[in-house]
Amino acid sequence: MKTGIATVSIAGDFAAKLQAIAAADYDGIEIFEQDFLASDLSPRAAGQMARDHGLEVLLFQPFRDFEGLPDPLRARAFRRARRKFALMNELGTDLMLICSSVHPQSLGGIDRSARDLAELGDIAAEYGVRVGYEALAWGRHVDDHRDAWEIVRRADHPNIGLILDSYHTLARRIDPDTIRRIPGEKIFFVQLADAPAIQMDLLYLSRHFRCMPGEGDLDITGFLRAVLATGYDGPLSLEVFNDQFRAGLPRLVALDGHRSLINLMDGVHRAEPGHAVDLPDMPAPAAIERVEFIEFVTAPTDAPRIEALLETLGFRLTGQHISKAVRRFQQNGVNILVNTEQQGYAHSAFLSHGTCVSEIALVVPDAAQTFSRGKALLAAPFGDGPNPGELDIPALRGVGGSLLRLLDDHSTLSGLWDVDFRTIGPADAGAGLLAVDHISQTMPFDEMLSWTQFYTALLAAQKSPMVDVADPEGLVRSQAIKSGALRVTLNGAEARRTLATRFLADSFGAATQHIAFACDDIFATARALSDTGFAVLPIGANYYDDLDARYDLPADLLDRLKSGNILYDQDENGQFFQLYSRPFGDGLFFEIVQRTDRYEGYGASNAPFRIAAQARLGKPVTIPKR
Repeated sequence: MKTGIATVSIAGDFAAKLQAIAAADYDGIEIFEQDFLASDLSPRAAGQMARDHGLEVLLFQPFRDFEGLPDPLRARAFRRARRKFALMNELGTDLMLICSSVHPQSLGGIDRSARDLAELGDIAAEYGVRVGYEALAWGRHVDDHRDAWEIVRRADHPNIGLILDSYHTLARRIDPDTIRRIPGEKIFFVQLADAPAIQMDLLYLSRHFRCMPGEGDLDITGFLRAVLATGYDGPLSLEVFNDQFRAGLPRLVALDGHRSLINLMDGVHRAEPGHAVDLPDMPAPAAIERVEFIEFVTAPTDAPRIEALLETLGFRLTGQHISKAVRRFQQNGVNILVNTEQQGYAHSAFLSHGTCVSEIALVVPDAAQTFSRGKALLAAPFGDGPNPGELDIPALRGVGGSLLRLLDDHSTLSGLWDVDFRTIGPADAGAGLLAVDHISQTMPFDEMLSWTQFYTALLAAQKSPMVDVADPEGLVRSQAIKSGALRVTLNGAEARRTLATRFLADSFGAATQHIAFACDDIFATARALSDTGFAVLPIGANYYDDLDARYDLPADLLDRLKSGNILYDQDENGQFFQLYSRPFGDGLFFEIVQRTDRYEGYGASNAPFRIAAQARLGKPVTIPKR
């Protein structure tokens, strides 16, 4: 199936939009009338420019306030239509979108609208073009695709058909399965857009908060399944009005949109395999089995400070890479690598960001298949090959240019530690850290939707509702994603002075800001950390006074929390305990957590107190050399 995107969906002038869309490998475009009118191109030149970029002009839109008008407005609408049909001939497209009227003098009526469209169909035939009629969710008389279809059905003209837009159907909570009763040959075009599930005027929501399929909360998969069940085999195109996208980098937004279409078609194919969709060979998404390692890159002169901090967390040096300046620190099921290479990707990451998390290695059921899925979804593969005798570990570019390494337990990749590392010493129980609980990644706010989609498309993953985290200097939006043993929180920084924004600025866009380790007895871990000299983040007494007021906790538990600088949260599923390191480097920090029962949150209510405690410390601490 052909893929397209409306020019209104991305930023830039007409030429810049075409360049971005072509680079993202779409088949065609919808030309939004205002984008064309704002250019100084003739219709013929605009159409030729699109074709020179390898793009078909799939649709010209929108033609507004046509049907149901009294004279002389009706006659004027027909004259306008003739002008636009002639323009379409120059552009080189044969399809125009008419959206249901919002004109205050529109008279409405199914039969009246059908007669107008039938007459327009005769004129369209003179110009060799077609007209698609679309129900706007806020249309004056027609706001439902079922009514729009009835008008098209009664018009009964070969040049008049229906245009369906997922937003207009799903935002009004119309059952998409009602589309299955429409003949596929009368559906001329399909537009796709998602949106968050928030209570808001539908027009305002549409103009500012639409997003790519999979980035919102609408059932886009159910909508497209219903469309394809009709036999429709025409273009699938994105029409997304979003303030962030129109202020973002055009090429990145266009690429993100194409990825969303591929993932959507894959989801439809898996949910209802009978539908014919043109897809690359894509394995199914898989859940993460465990986080195998996290790698820090740093300078040789700074490595002793990072390694000393790891030792205060209970990690032990257990291995050395056979050919690279990479050391393995281990504690139970947690592996941290410290890379001080002076060439290659790691060194480039250090030069770009300073000390940072450069790689995260994830164990999946089949690394080759997950890597193949990532490439099909337009994720950028990492191309540096291994040295002779070392494992070739597939990797995809992730947030902030960091790498996601992919491993599995059934191929040669399972021998990572035996093949690529030589043993220096044994691991032990350390301070009781058992696994990586979650990874927190920070990014500009306008990249959040994109990276949420990256994870949920690549992996079998679920996202939690987005929450606001109160920083004393402004709000940070946070989106949690879970895939098997992997939990990631994506934090969108917008306010200029928040801790998250300062981290982005100081690290020049590094992604991972903090790593949380799981333990099964946080009080025993806190005691062990005290013995190693671990620098805990001090929490103010006011927090514990409020905790006493909010929860009916036993006095001895409250005392232990306070003495250990441990934060606490609970919900109907269980309890959550948190202990933080002081910040280091450009604002990195560690967290130790304990979950009880089925608690799945991240202690969001504690974030303001943690941020305030970090702010009181001022600049991140310098870890003394050993």
